[in-house]
Amino acid sequence: MDIDRIQPGDWNSRACVFGNLVFLSGTVADDKTLPMKEQTAQVLAKIDAVLEQAGTDKTRILSATVYLADLGRKEEMNEAWMAWMDADNPPARAAVGVTLTPGTLVEIMVCAARQ
Repeated sequence: MDIDRIQPGDWNSRACVFGNLVFLSGTVADDKTLPMKEQTAQVLAKIDAVLEQAGTDKTRILSATVYLADLGRKEEMNEAWMAWMDADNPPARAAVGVTLTPGTLVEIMVCAARQ
């Protein structure tokens, strides 16, 4: 079975598709000056775009890992997440506190099933 690499770069691909599974790389906001909720919303919009390119959407996300620069701001991230997430199809999710690049408040990585 072939592996389809979406937007391959020098050191990673935005996503890899293997069979009916889509694995997205960690996604961060383009605008690092935004607060947590807005960075999260920007990240989720970027995830939507890559999932569409891979032939799927957020209703098919199986798992998500959310990396937060400040775990104390998890509720701000959750506000954007809950507004975006399909309430009928919530994925398995973990949120962890980590050190991210300067200005990056949130990074999200997902795995989804294809349509």
